[in-house]
Amino acid sequence: MSSASEVSEPVSEIDTGSGANAMIEAKELSKFYGEFAATQDVSFTVPSGQVCAFLGPNGAGKSTTMKMLTGYLSPSEGESWLAGLNIATDRIKASEKLGYLPENGPLYTEMTPEGMLKYIGEVRGVTGGILSDRLTWVADKCSLGEVWRKPIAKLSRGFRQRVGMANAMLHDPEVLILDEPTSGLDPNQVHGVRELITELAQTKTILLSTHILQEVRAICPRVIMIHNGRIVFDGPTADLGSSEVEMEEKFRSLTSAA
Repeated sequence: MSSASEVSEPVSEIDTGSGANAMIEAKELSKFYGEFAATQDVSFTVPSGQVCAFLGPNGAGKSTTMKMLTGYLSPSEGESWLAGLNIATDRIKASEKLGYLPENGPLYTEMTPEGMLKYIGEVRGVTGGILSDRLTWVADKCSLGEVWRKPIAKLSRGFRQRVGMANAMLHDPEVLILDEPTSGLDPNQVHGVRELITELAQTKTILLSTHILQEVRAICPRVIMIHNGRIVFDGPTADLGSSEVEMEEKFRSLTSAA
């Protein structure tokens, strides 16, 4: 495994964010379960308007870090910030600016996508014509029309994933944190989600966890890689290689056992 001194230095073309430009900030985030460190001293910043991939093998600490960034999990040490708001002290205001798609996110399976999203919109304070417009928009962007009034319990995994994506985008947040957004989707649906993320990146900041290196090459100019709870790479996607094969080799070299 690479040592901390071997973490890639981003080139000037990749903005790693600072000051007022920072939309996502992890400051020395650590999570301990007894003596086990799920993450340790994780620090990075994602600037406004950037799509950043968050990579790592299973159990590396990706989902734990994302949960701490969003306030779903309290860190043992460190702080997380969204759009300049401290998650620990400004949780409600920060959540208004956040759209979060967790891994295997919970859904109200007895409800329809229409009913669940309308309910969640109202809970978030989105009502009237604005809510109606947002429901129409997410139904279209997430291709939910054919299942809009079907019980979620009867939907496939792919459609459930799209309902979760619609939930994350419903209130038009400034920041999106997406944990495996294309999990369970067929190739056509994956292509649609990639196009959607590219479109959203024009106005939003996105942190995207995925295992699919082709996906990273297609939509993410920057990669942050975590292994054994620590950052082992932070830099341009191009620095991982010019092909998917080269990226896989670099991934293995950075995340293999020492």
